[in-house]
Amino acid sequence: MFIDVLLREAGWELGKNADAEVPVSGMPNAQGEGFVDYVLWGANGKPLAVVEAKRSLKDPDVGQQQAKLYADCLESEKGQRPLIFYTNGNHTWLWDDRRAPPREVQGFYTREELELAIKRRSLQTDVHELPINSEIVERTYQHRAIRAMTEALSQGRRAGLLTMATGTGKTRMSIALIELLMRGNWVKRVLFLADRVALVKQAANAFKEFLPDSSPVNLVTDKNGQGRVYLCTYPTMMGLIGQMEGDRRKYGVGHFDLIVIDEAHRSVYQKYGAIFRYFDSYLVGLTATPRDEVDRDTYHLFGLETGVPTDAYGLSEAVDDGYLVPPKAYSVPIKFVREGIRYDQLSDDEKEHWESLDWGDYSAEGDVPTEVLASEVNKQLFNEPTIDLMLKHLMQNGLKVEGGDKLGKTIIFAVNQKHADFIARRFNHHYPHFNGEFARVITHAVSYAQTLIDDFSSKLNKLPQIAISVDMLDTGIDVPQVLNLVFFKAVRSKVKFLQMIGRGTRLCPDLFAPGEDKRDFAIFDFCSNFEYFNENPKGALGGMAEPLGKRLFKARLDLLSLLTVKEAQQPGAIAEAAGQYDTFAELRTEITDELHDEVAAMNQDNFIVRTELEHVTRFATREVWNTLDDAALGDLRSHVAGLPSERAAEHITAKLFDLVCLNLQLALLRSTSDFVTYRDKIVELASQLEVMESVPAIHAELALLQDVQTDEYWQDIRLPMLEHLRRRMRELIKFIERRPSNPVYSVLNDEIGEATVVDLKDFNTGINLGQYKKKVEAYIRANENHVAIAKLKFNRPLTPSDLSELEHFVYESEPVQSREQFEQCYGADKPLTLLIRSLVGLDRNAAKEAFGQFLDENRYSSQQIRFVEMIIERLTRLGVMEAGQLYEPPFTALHHEGLDGPFGDADANAIVAVIAAIKHSASG
Repeated sequence: MFIDVLLREAGWELGKNADAEVPVSGMPNAQGEGFVDYVLWGANGKPLAVVEAKRSLKDPDVGQQQAKLYADCLESEKGQRPLIFYTNGNHTWLWDDRRAPPREVQGFYTREELELAIKRRSLQTDVHELPINSEIVERTYQHRAIRAMTEALSQGRRAGLLTMATGTGKTRMSIALIELLMRGNWVKRVLFLADRVALVKQAANAFKEFLPDSSPVNLVTDKNGQGRVYLCTYPTMMGLIGQMEGDRRKYGVGHFDLIVIDEAHRSVYQKYGAIFRYFDSYLVGLTATPRDEVDRDTYHLFGLETGVPTDAYGLSEAVDDGYLVPPKAYSVPIKFVREGIRYDQLSDDEKEHWESLDWGDYSAEGDVPTEVLASEVNKQLFNEPTIDLMLKHLMQNGLKVEGGDKLGKTIIFAVNQKHADFIARRFNHHYPHFNGEFARVITHAVSYAQTLIDDFSSKLNKLPQIAISVDMLDTGIDVPQVLNLVFFKAVRSKVKFLQMIGRGTRLCPDLFAPGEDKRDFAIFDFCSNFEYFNENPKGALGGMAEPLGKRLFKARLDLLSLLTVKEAQQPGAIAEAAGQYDTFAELRTEITDELHDEVAAMNQDNFIVRTELEHVTRFATREVWNTLDDAALGDLRSHVAGLPSERAAEHITAKLFDLVCLNLQLALLRSTSDFVTYRDKIVELASQLEVMESVPAIHAELALLQDVQTDEYWQDIRLPMLEHLRRRMRELIKFIERRPSNPVYSVLNDEIGEATVVDLKDFNTGINLGQYKKKVEAYIRANENHVAIAKLKFNRPLTPSDLSELEHFVYESEPVQSREQFEQCYGADKPLTLLIRSLVGLDRNAAKEAFGQFLDENRYSSQQIRFVEMIIERLTRLGVMEAGQLYEPPFTALHHEGLDGPFGDADANAIVAVIAAIKHSASG
């Protein structure tokens, strides 16, 4: 049985540490006994788990109650309640009914994992009672995120999503969360997943610094390491899950208690969701994507309502709180980048230069083009003056260090590798005295790129000072010294755009000099990105394409379902229906065999295939395919398409050609207009192959290739003809050379316009709101002896002249700058006097005087007096309050009904009236 295979993979051997058909007494039946299908024993001879096995055609849920009764019997006999598994081989459920509801798992726990699960029933502590390690994280929002996550886990949730702006310490927060859960005996082993090797290394270093006792293991470099925290990339983990040590899996389903996903988003789940389905663990997602930008599928993965993460701390909040610095954003128009180049607008000398350029394959007709679109500048055409204008603007206007003598750390986001290389060459041309070290290309194509990243991010002020990047530095790299970001490429993903901006938001103390910290950073946008996102706040909404193999499988299913209808009709061919029937039968058989062969080659030991084992085993039988109905086709699409198969690998060009032909056949059957599009693709491929007749395989098919390019060939085309074409051409496509088109290099005069300040709508970029508030509030508190401010503090009424003098005193002060600036920060809806009262508070004696009648010990109880004293304490700190707050904590701690508990209606109304009068006196 397959159940026996799963048990062996978890280290269980019948007759050694597990038994089958174990008799128990106490069952609610006539005999009062039963036989447990399997019992998994601990080293002490006590039961760790019962396994109730049902036939594969039965729903495993039918055995849930039976398994629970067996657990009751064993608990009575052995004094320990086992965990409960119930399974039909295809689907297995785990139920620790003392701690959690049932959940589906992909296999069985090992003895060690089951023993630990049972121990946790008594060892696991309430994490609310444990303090967070402030040596790892000290910021309030980090503590809040940790508490929100542990509260969710305590309430029985097994997953949570924490959205935190780039640079606010997601990794350190996750380390503190892990430390807390380890200390509370909630988790033992943790898997931390990131999408790039550099990010895994960065996280591993953080764990070594802040949680060294966890013995962090970087599985990318040390696949056999042992520890409590394992760090890995997604692809590496996909490979490790399949590793076996004899009959046993190296990483069983219960190996990790917690998985942390760094930068959780939909594409990660679509590509690597099998990891999260395989391991039975808690799941914590970390993302810098703002809560409103996180897609619905990501929220669904973590079992959350769309737009409501477990906790969120956004970019605006972080800037306001002084934990990140804001950008000063500038849109810098360079004519060719924004508008493109038109031949008829060039000077005579430039036209001559244009005509002399080697345009290569740029123009399909081989002629000199009449224009180059803006989207092709810096992709297909590299113009020296265009690059030079960008570099000159950066070197003149970029933020500087070392007293203004040296450009601060800068990232230039380039379009592609050739673009990055060209920028570096132009920089070295203009600044040869830097010896080629000041500006360096840092991309995945560069050997030992990590050493360049290390130098760029070094706190020892190493060169390079400018990193020219293509994707590699867009996300995840932590370089607090960055002062300038240059967008020399168009970005249309809102999530990626914000991540790229996040490269500059980190704090950097003493960057300019001792005591002179980084206050902001500059963004120079040459490609209208800000304008685009201000007009399209959500950016370009594009879905992620399914893998090629899955698309091919589904296309063949679609074609098979259309051919299976009573009469497959083609345009102009209905009269030949009888003759076509046999032809279609042959085509149906060929497609069916192709699909069946793919399913039959699926390795049923593969952990991804096992999630759909019920369907794979069913469709691995060839006879099943002869009677496919709509339900079966639906199962194949939903459960089998896209699973890994071990068929012999084919050249990708052949598979891509298959997809074109399948889409062409579907378009023919459905009579859709995209038939022309796919037909023209095949004609173009035939044209490209014809000129390569010196290749023997192509020469053998030359007649067909020439026929395909004629109109006659496509008249009254039939499905069998298209299938014949596919089979004869598919192996030829690989001979078409995919030569990278060489860019055109030009020297045409370009123009740069005036840089304009851009208002970033995601957070205010004009001022550092956090620093501004600190200065304003310090100024007001330092002047609390000012006549009007003192009156507010001592609850004395203000005259009109007092109010006028107060506004003059505040709005025209150096820290405040202006009324407009003040209202931009604090809003215009709250009176200045109320704000000042909230800052300076209410004098304690003044508050006591206002509530004097309620402090009479002869008239009021100690509980009533304590309630009023709490009101006075709050007013002393905050200056004003609302009556509704008297029905919230901390007042409900004295009485669950708040104000109405200790006081009758008359006294309660009187207290509310005093609070309103105090607020009114501060309202000017």
